[in-house]
Amino acid sequence: MMGSNGCERGWGERVERPNWAPGDIDLERPSIARVYDHWLGGAHNFAADRAVAEEVLRTMPELRAVVLGHRAFLRRVVRHLLGRGVRQFLDLGSGIPTVGNVHEIAQAADPGARVVYVDLDPVAVAHSRSLLEGDGHVGVLQADVRDPLGVLSSPEVGKQLDFDEPVAVLMISLLHFVADEEDPWGVVGGYRDRLAPGSFLAISHAGYEGEEEPESYREARRIYDRDVTPMTLRGRAGLTRLFEGFDLVEPGVVRVPDWHPESRDGDGEFAGRFPGFAAVGRKA
Repeated sequence: MMGSNGCERGWGERVERPNWAPGDIDLERPSIARVYDHWLGGAHNFAADRAVAEEVLRTMPELRAVVLGHRAFLRRVVRHLLGRGVRQFLDLGSGIPTVGNVHEIAQAADPGARVVYVDLDPVAVAHSRSLLEGDGHVGVLQADVRDPLGVLSSPEVGKQLDFDEPVAVLMISLLHFVADEEDPWGVVGGYRDRLAPGSFLAISHAGYEGEEEPESYREARRIYDRDVTPMTLRGRAGLTRLFEGFDLVEPGVVRVPDWHPESRDGDGEFAGRFPGFAAVGRKA
């Protein structure tokens, strides 16, 4: 039986529903956005999310550094593209807002910069809307990013973004959740074809190149595949293929920490074996 602010577990333990959680959300099913929120130190997650997040961390303690590496890449990309004149950003699979989000970075450089956040998770969307209420230059859309037509034709996107001008499409730590049979190349193409010349695409992606996946990482991924959602790893060649129709920005496809690094701070060894790649492309 479910009450107004809680639900009953199968074994009788009551789970309280926080007031920020949408009423139709399943508290017992972990989500990508909320598991990541826990790894990033956020508070908008449930016991089920924390349980699987901690189980994965026990197997792969470096994972928090990996997640933070993808977030740092996002910040570097936004700053880089602001320097190239971009003032419109479409953040796909944006997750739950954390410090240093796209609109904070972009609007610090230009208060008129426009951002649309897109995520399927209702907690991510609800929390984003509550934080961004009153900011007329930011939109939040609950949608499946694998449906480019639905995303691009939405009122939220139409209100904020002018596709006759350059737009940066951000797919950070996203496409490894899109299997080959779901056609990630077609998904990217659906966004690419709408973009004006001078627009950009940024992707970070889990994967390996020339080395075997460590057993601890493989076990962590098995847990994640089982309890959250399956992942598809892709190396440099796989990531490069996703940039069809774009010219890669220097330094091309590299490990995530190696894309325009701000500093090494002693992490060079980990950067060299970072389990993921990143790149930015420009539409000519």
